[in-house]
Amino acid sequence: MLYVRILQMSEKQLIEGCLQGDRKAQEELYNTYSRRMMGLCMRYVSDRETARDLLQDGFIKLFTSLNLYAGKGPFEAWMRMIFVNVAIEHLRKKDILRDTSDLENIPEISMDETVVSSLTEEAIMDLVRQLPNGYRTIFNLFAVEGYSHREIGEKLNISEATSRSQYNRARQWLRDRLEKENL
Repeated sequence: MLYVRILQMSEKQLIEGCLQGDRKAQEELYNTYSRRMMGLCMRYVSDRETARDLLQDGFIKLFTSLNLYAGKGPFEAWMRMIFVNVAIEHLRKKDILRDTSDLENIPEISMDETVVSSLTEEAIMDLVRQLPNGYRTIFNLFAVEGYSHREIGEKLNISEATSRSQYNRARQWLRDRLEKENL
């Protein structure tokens, strides 16, 4: 039997329902955003099981912090910030970010745009998932989430120069992988 949801709650109704502890609203919010947030979690950790744990932790944090959402700016952007912070906290607890090193003078890396444009989004994300943990975290924060190197430095307790160098190393690593796969 095909189940069709006739009435979907608006985002504002979902938030209000969740604030009131309505399980149906919580389930609807989860169903609406879980795939996107799982994709975000998978960008920060390389295995699905850990990503599922981050997804669960992120939704718990979201539901317990929902009263802090002021309605300024898009709800999904606010939600993404929570999930990014949950992922970063996980990486900190596991001491995965320890390997970032201060290298100030790493040159900018240029990438062949024709090679990148020929890849599917899934292929690109697979390559990003293969990045070493520190590189992957900084690459995601800068290239995907749009944080500045200063903001990344503050979030990860590293220098702005370290963030820049790790980002450039990530780009170099990706470029090397792309060259190997296209030979």
